[in-house]
Amino acid sequence: MAVKKKMKSKKWSLKKKIIVSICSIFCLLIFSFLFLFYGPIESFKDFWITSAMTTMNHRYLATWLYSDEYIQKVLSRNKVFEIDEMTDTSVIKFKKYTSSIYKNKYDKEVLTKDEENDLYKVIPINGTSYKGFLVAIYDPSRISIATTNYLGVRGESILTVSKREKAIIAMNAGGFYDPDWNSNGALPHGTVIKNGKLVSSYVPANVGGGIIGFTNENKLILGKMSANEALNKGVRDAVEFGPYLIINGKRSFVSGNGGWGIAPRTAIGQRVDGIVLFLVINGRLANSIGADMSDLCDVMENYGAVNAANLDGGSSSELVINNEIINTPVAGGKNGLRDMSTFWIVK
Repeated sequence: MAVKKKMKSKKWSLKKKIIVSICSIFCLLIFSFLFLFYGPIESFKDFWITSAMTTMNHRYLATWLYSDEYIQKVLSRNKVFEIDEMTDTSVIKFKKYTSSIYKNKYDKEVLTKDEENDLYKVIPINGTSYKGFLVAIYDPSRISIATTNYLGVRGESILTVSKREKAIIAMNAGGFYDPDWNSNGALPHGTVIKNGKLVSSYVPANVGGGIIGFTNENKLILGKMSANEALNKGVRDAVEFGPYLIINGKRSFVSGNGGWGIAPRTAIGQRVDGIVLFLVINGRLANSIGADMSDLCDVMENYGAVNAANLDGGSSSELVINNEIINTPVAGGKNGLRDMSTFWIVK
């Protein structure tokens, strides 16, 4: 009998240990959750709220946890203060480099072309929290805007557009109207100019920035102007988005993370020598959480952009070269791609 009691006692002791361990783990998880989401670490809460509020389908990750008042407070202290100027296109001087002397390692990466490829070069980008690709495009006259064939009806995937346009490179461009975060990419935000003609002007983007386009002289121009003003300035291809990152070599001031959180990103820029930079950064992945606005400014500044702007990011960030997806989109669906309305392409 004594032996049986001891065995029961041991079994009960083991059960108690398991129960205590489970309760301890549960309490630790609850404590960690409360500490992170309601504790003193403001940077984490800023990251969480701004990242959630700039997504299409996951704003509930912020709204379920915080009041509207607190969310607005966080957004108000994370902003991008843009340079209040318009691009001075006279600064851009197209020239071919024959020297082997470079300003820095970034300059060398851009100016050292791949063998038998005078059109573009793909440069892997690595940061603290992100990985991505920078594409240096040596002939900006080849860059233009492409749109879905069904503007106002539905968007199309970047692969569909790339193949139809016979594009060597394709990258997502502006945003699109997204009621209830359930859009099919039919209606692009703001002004869209294609081949010197206004093809869409639906609603303002309301994301800072303004016109992001190329003039007939193949110079990237950034400025807060109307569609007619852009056309009068000789803009041949453009979208409307933002915020602006660099104007005339002056970097925007980013307060906090800029209010856009950390996510997949797309940006465009141009150097003094006319070389255009397409930037796509992966996000929401184990090996690449994503980038914030400061990260975009850093990359563009490092690689010599004198004018640069943020484009639609998140699930829209997509890069295709020779009809192959180069980055890792996170939209879900076929090939992880989403239907969109506007694209930058290189023919």
